[in-house]
Amino acid sequence: MLNVQNLTKRFTGSLAVDAVSFQIGHGEIFGLLGPNGAGKTTTIRMVLHILEPDGGTVTYDGRPFSESTRNLLGYLPEERGLYKKSRLMDTLLYFGELRGLRRSEARLRVRDWLRRLDLAGQENRRIEEFSKGNQQKIQFIAAVLHDPVLLILDEPFSGLDPVNQLLFKDILQDLKQQGKSIILSTHQMDQAERLSDMLCLINKGRAVLSGAMRDVKQRYGKNSLHVEFDGDGAFMERLPGVQRALLYERSAELELASGATPRSIIAQLNPLVELRKVELLEPSLHSIFLQVVGEPLPGNGETGGSSGVNADGGAR
Repeated sequence: MLNVQNLTKRFTGSLAVDAVSFQIGHGEIFGLLGPNGAGKTTTIRMVLHILEPDGGTVTYDGRPFSESTRNLLGYLPEERGLYKKSRLMDTLLYFGELRGLRRSEARLRVRDWLRRLDLAGQENRRIEEFSKGNQQKIQFIAAVLHDPVLLILDEPFSGLDPVNQLLFKDILQDLKQQGKSIILSTHQMDQAERLSDMLCLINKGRAVLSGAMRDVKQRYGKNSLHVEFDGDGAFMERLPGVQRALLYERSAELELASGATPRSIIAQLNPLVELRKVELLEPSLHSIFLQVVGEPLPGNGETGGSSGVNADGGAR
């Protein structure tokens, strides 16, 4: 569907995006990942031809990007793009008509999405009266109202509480099941890890890792333990048999050194902290980022698929 090859963008004194390439097929969720300032938004704006690239190409189904292609896409920008004084229904009808919908059809679709996102009955409220999270919902509706085949979402979980994050995840999975393709651009790797089929990890404007999520996990697969505990876990960084420790509040992801076993690590932990849960994991994307780049990615939680190990060292 979408083929991005060697996209490059220079701004005064800096190379913002350096020959980034990736492909997206039908019915895929593609994670465009990296820390804030890595070049994700600039890449998206070049894909959408909001910014002209200094080098590289973007094709859709083998054809160069055009105005007809633009109407097949939906875009949720990171920054707010709503008219604060406008009323909710008027705002969404306007966006629907910009995308070629008849007003009557747009109204039906708006009402359906408002019900789905728990905003029904608020059609006459002004945009400025809504919370940041509800404004994010409204902007999402504007992006999907015309039923695009490719949806580009820049930090879609921004401003959403945990309940609405789960609601968004369900909606994205539903859109995927309908055959939609989704670019999910985010620095929140734990969110992307749960949703993405494919990924491209950008750091300082360059793609440092790409491919199918399953293949990436296998490529960097090492024994890692996810540990939940009570007590002070600072010592885990120096624990014999632990090559690297990512410490969080009352939990840690421990990358085991060659020859170390989960049982030996658990035996060392037991006298020092109160273990509540231990799981044998694939490495999280955060951990993989650390392996590839050599520095942690701020603001990310621990994740990973598990094959459980009890706190006493037995498999479950």
